Amino acid sequence: MMDIIKKIASGSLVLQIVLGICAGVLVAMFAPDAAKSVNVFGQLFVKALKAVAPILVFVIVASSIANQKKGANTNMRSIIALYLVGTFMAALVAVVMSFLSPTTLTLVATETGATPPSGIGEVLNTLLFKIVDNPINALGSGNFIGILAWAIALGFFFQHAGETTKTVLTDVSDGVSMIVKLVIRFAPLGIFGLVANTVATTGFKALAGYSHLIMVLLVSMVIIALIVNPAIVWFKTRQNPYPLVFACLKGSGITAFFTRSSAANIPVNMELCKRLDLHEDTYSVSIPLGATVNMGGAAITITVMTLAAVHTLGIQVDLATALLLSLIASISACGASGVAGGSLLLIPLACSLFGVPNDISMQVVAAGFIIGVIQDSAETALNSSTDVLFTAAADIAASPEKTVESSTTAAV
Repeated sequence: MMDIIKKIASGSLVLQIVLGICAGVLVAMFAPDAAKSVNVFGQLFVKALKAVAPILVFVIVASSIANQKKGANTNMRSIIALYLVGTFMAALVAVVMSFLSPTTLTLVATETGATPPSGIGEVLNTLLFKIVDNPINALGSGNFIGILAWAIALGFFFQHAGETTKTVLTDVSDGVSMIVKLVIRFAPLGIFGLVANTVATTGFKALAGYSHLIMVLLVSMVIIALIVNPAIVWFKTRQNPYPLVFACLKGSGITAFFTRSSAANIPVNMELCKRLDLHEDTYSVSIPLGATVNMGGAAITITVMTLAAVHTLGIQVDLATALLLSLIASISACGASGVAGGSLLLIPLACSLFGVPNDISMQVVAAGFIIGVIQDSAETALNSSTDVLFTAAADIAASPEKTVESSTTAAV
């Protein structure tokens, strides 16, 4: 039994996840009742990731900043710039796709039970209050903006602490990292449960009526993942970006697709960054920050769904308004994590730009919840994998001794 466990633990995690996906689909097809029962594995996996992620971010950020050498370059300005450019480009691509292939919806009044923000001011106000949240509450509620604020502040002040204190912080960080590695090893079993339950519960019949909308969303995300993001990485590194792109999609995108939570995928991204041999001082801050503000997938969702409502109502959109929509969608997407319901609840905010009534825009939100099984999964996969991609691009560009090829080889 120990030999079997050792072989499983040392085997390819990605291959095991693929096998878990296939097994989940087969169980859902031939034993749907059993498929719903094994969802407990999926829920336990997601719960474990969400439980460890806040503590991981807190201790790693505090430890890395406390132990940071004076004058160390963390490339955060460069990474934040990449995050913002990538998010805006995602919104712009979504606008182009929506004009090339206009989508209309059959709107039916549906109760979502959610309240959208009244404006960008409310979104930014929520984010500001998240920063000054009580640290215990921030850890308990998974408020990563608040966690980052406290970890960074403590890290800076711990720089003046004794070496013993810094060593304790490092040891705690290493201990939590080991727990994360243990949780991630259960990813194949967790994803097996998630896939089995999703296929058995929803199937894909409910999505047939929204096939065109789903197509526009997915094509936009694929263009960003395989064309726009690689172009940004090439511009930054002047190297072939695709080995790094595929490494991030494989190492981060797959788990994010099925967990459907950027926060839950933070430990996975941290581990991938470590395998890519990136600087811990950089990724310990950029990854949790990216899970909060790097929201290219959310910008696509907001833009496409908003323009679907606009086209349904026959509202004419000029170029200037389309560009303004891209900017609003980008800003809103960066604040998506500060609003209950994520990107979907920011659709009414963008719809208000075109004078779309709130009851209509909330019906669009309801349509978003229907296609969420695909939309939210693809959106999270794009967001999460891009966090690692841009972090790696900035790190490689700042390190002459590193190349895309050497980093991806190290990850393998």
